[in-house]
Amino acid sequence: MGRPAFPHIPWSARPGREHGPRVLGINPWITDFAAFNVWSRPAGLLACLDMLRAAGASVALLDCLDPTWQAVPEQGLKWPRPGKYGTGHYPKEEIGPPAPLAFMDRRFSRYGLPRDRVLEALAAIDPAPDAVLVTTIMTYWYPGALDILDVCAELWPDVPRFLGGTYATLCGDHAARHARAHLQQGPLERPDNWSRFWELINFNTPQQLDKNGLSLALDLYTDPAYSIVLGSRGCPFSCEYCASNALYPRFRQSTAEAVMASIQSEYDRGVRDFAFYDDALLVNPDRWLWPVLDGLAASAMDLRLHTPNAMHIRHLTVDVCERLKAAGLTTVRLGLETTDFDHRHDVKLTREQWEAGARNLLDAGFDLDDIGVYILFGLPGQDLGNVEEAVQHVRAYGFRPHLAHYTPIPGSPMFETACAASPYPLEEEPLFQNNSIWPCVPGGFNWDEAKRWKRLLHAERG
Repeated sequence: MGRPAFPHIPWSARPGREHGPRVLGINPWITDFAAFNVWSRPAGLLACLDMLRAAGASVALLDCLDPTWQAVPEQGLKWPRPGKYGTGHYPKEEIGPPAPLAFMDRRFSRYGLPRDRVLEALAAIDPAPDAVLVTTIMTYWYPGALDILDVCAELWPDVPRFLGGTYATLCGDHAARHARAHLQQGPLERPDNWSRFWELINFNTPQQLDKNGLSLALDLYTDPAYSIVLGSRGCPFSCEYCASNALYPRFRQSTAEAVMASIQSEYDRGVRDFAFYDDALLVNPDRWLWPVLDGLAASAMDLRLHTPNAMHIRHLTVDVCERLKAAGLTTVRLGLETTDFDHRHDVKLTREQWEAGARNLLDAGFDLDDIGVYILFGLPGQDLGNVEEAVQHVRAYGFRPHLAHYTPIPGSPMFETACAASPYPLEEEPLFQNNSIWPCVPGGFNWDEAKRWKRLLHAERG
């Protein structure tokens, strides 16, 4: 099915349930110094819309980071052509940076759909929504969310507005002061959030389904260039730099049947690129991953799998690597973090486990160009010489090193240390949590240093 003509935003309901409340979900623009689409989808928002529709609501989605409508260049709706696996650039409009970031010598932009087109489409929604859900993916992208909430408040002043996601959950005091919305902190399926939502929109609270939070309303994207796979929510680990447990305290896993049904449905719509969104993909694989990988390998589906969230290297046994390869894994991302194996901030990884995992990937038939390795950069108090050693180490294997720029995240075990190390008021102003400013690197972002690191990363591999 092709994309609708501008400015149409269609409503979707279960058959026979068209008279329930209408809930509009919005994924706002990115406002930042740089942005690139790496299979981006607002998984939390899609989970909310799926469970609300299952409970009897009509739902609609406006994702400002998706083309949404038929491409009409004269209407300002031209979208950059995606890469071969669906990733790519966003359209952007340069704007002035927020006042706290005015010191940065970098261009600041709004990424995604043109703002005037979004406003026109929202004004044209008919019938109007009974509730609006706005998500936030990164804490420091909150200006886009506040902007869209203001627009909704002007259009529908009496319609309840809800702000959820990372910013609302981890920066609640800041969000409460600045957002014209009710805050949804934590997942919607949490009993208190669920009942409060229905009370605020004046509807009786329906019973939840067991799959709530693990099923996504992916069908709200028409003509998608890619899709995502969510086999679990949360993470059983507690890495110092990560706030996964603060965002989703439980670790829940889906079933193989549900995951396969989602993949098959998206494949039947023409999707060929699928990105795993799991934080702990290789944990308890018997629960759902093995049956899914084996099912894909035995099927006639010609698809490509991608792991933008780094896999845990210590789980990459011979059997794991062979199953991943047979199922169609194409883009491999590994979380090495550092080669200082005695002083790690994540799940313990030995040098022997790293070397075995790397060898097993290559023995399974993965090409060197398939494999990228994340190395943490900019941690508070970090010796950047160790980062350079890690880059050289990864290049010696022939893999592609990628710097994972540290983001100081409220709710993570390392946040207090980051606040002490940074010259910026990280806790008071989420804009300073932006990893583009190198918030915990002495001296902050520096163009000469940035260019030097780029040369190191892209030097000819061994």
